Amino acid sequence: MTTNNANSTEAVIKKQLADNPVILYMKGTPEAPECGFSGAAVAALKQTGKPFAYVNILQAPFIRERLPKVSNWPTFPQLFINGELVGGSDIVVAMVADGSLIPMLEQAHAGTN
Repeated sequence: MTTNNANSTEAVIKKQLADNPVILYMKGTPEAPECGFSGAAVAALKQTGKPFAYVNILQAPFIRERLPKVSNWPTFPQLFINGELVGGSDIVVAMVADGSLIPMLEQAHAGTN
């Protein structure tokens, strides 16, 4: 990948983060996750009842390759709220279980009503 392509991929990622207050970069789709970790993150997010956007990184190889360099997080899924990395599957599941994720989701969606 050339530097120019890396920069344009990074621009796409930054636009996705700016356009979506809650976005999950995952393998597969919420309806058909293609790995157990993505499935666990989706199940946890669905428990909150709050909407979220997603990017299927299996259909977006440039994003799959570049996002870990942008986020400093090596694995997928990756949940971002208001452009900030929250974490991967284990963190999302734990935060839903302890109730700490819902206020973050509510705050993220407060400005979109």
